[in-house]
Amino acid sequence: MTPILLAITLLLGITLCYVAVCAASPFGTCRKCHGWGFEMKADRKGRMKRGKDCRRCRATGKRIRVGRWLYNRWARIYRAGTAD
Repeated sequence: MTPILLAITLLLGITLCYVAVCAASPFGTCRKCHGWGFEMKADRKGRMKRGKDCRRCRATGKRIRVGRWLYNRWARIYRAGTAD
């Protein structure tokens, strides 16, 4: 196999795996709060305690994956364009 064909096959495989992950699990853990839903902060004694709610995931700890967001956007535009 030529290197270009190998690279194309590898990129196609990675893309199909990501599509499968987005279809099976459309939500992933929030990268800002690591899935906790809130920020951890230390008090004056050094003990960890709950901080403010995460604004990125709205305190759910989950976020929508980029691939699923793109699919949802495409589907919404397609439905709007084919509506009678």
